[in-house]
Amino acid sequence: MTNLERHLPTPADLEVDLASLRGDCARMAPHWSVPDRIAARPVSPSRIHGVSVPPASARLLDAMSEYGD
Repeated sequence: MTNLERHLPTPADLEVDLASLRGDCARMAPHWSVPDRIAARPVSPSRIHGVSVPPASARLLDAMSEYGD
């Protein structure tokens, strides 16, 4: 029988302090952008009349309760 389990090396610095996390966020902040305007406005609930779900997705959602119960 083949053992398919693989053990990947873990990073040495699993314990990260808040200062290190804030520094990482500060370095990433210039890469984040905000859109100039909102692309779509929310739709009024009175205009929503139904949702169509493909049969394969419906079967998947139907089977999900078996795992959570």
